[in-house]
Amino acid sequence: MTNVKTILVVDDEPTLVATLKYNLERESFRVLEAADGEAALEAARTGRPDLIVLDLMLPGLSGLEVCRILRKETRVPIIMLTAKDAEVDKIVGLETGADDYVTKPFGMPELMARVRALLRRAEPGADDAPDVVESGDLRVDLARREVQRGGSPLRLKPKELDLLGFFMRRRGRAFSREELLQQVWGYEFADDTRTVDVHVRWLRQKIELDPAQPSRLITVRGVGYRFEG
Repeated sequence: MTNVKTILVVDDEPTLVATLKYNLERESFRVLEAADGEAALEAARTGRPDLIVLDLMLPGLSGLEVCRILRKETRVPIIMLTAKDAEVDKIVGLETGADDYVTKPFGMPELMARVRALLRRAEPGADDAPDVVESGDLRVDLARREVQRGGSPLRLKPKELDLLGFFMRRRGRAFSREELLQQVWGYEFADDTRTVDVHVRWLRQKIELDPAQPSRLITVRGVGYRFEG
């Protein structure tokens, strides 16, 4: 039997929901719907979706609150939809636990690419590289989704963990922001490199002795970043 992926779409704009449902079902996804925050929580808990497309502005509980609550219960990938173009709103969404964001209005091919990319990243055994990598006092277990620093658990957001594991597997090699978007986020086109910079900044705050003068996650001027073991 085919393993059909389930997508939960949470938005209070009926026309947008209908458009998303039509396009997702064309890609052979099963679609659940919710029009407010409370309904979103109920659908996420009972429907067990493989990915959630979640609007920031919702009646009742906001998308940010829904994301915060769900992040305490599940690691399901979440794409945040926002009509706001201010970078602070995007950063707040990511800090709340969203894996990605799309600003309205958006092109349907872009959203579909991000949906497929996050689902690929969530698949077990997505690549054949080692699941456990270590460097100094850092230990990343990608299979168990655990990170330790100095033997103590280090809490990372999903994409922070993915990015750190990617770098540690390829220590010493420099990657451009576009390459990181393609390799870590899985985008079929790379057009939002600020996402990389935000996650690198968050990682430095957690793995560097002095985030202002990083010795592990190094900026390569004119290129991007590399990890020094």
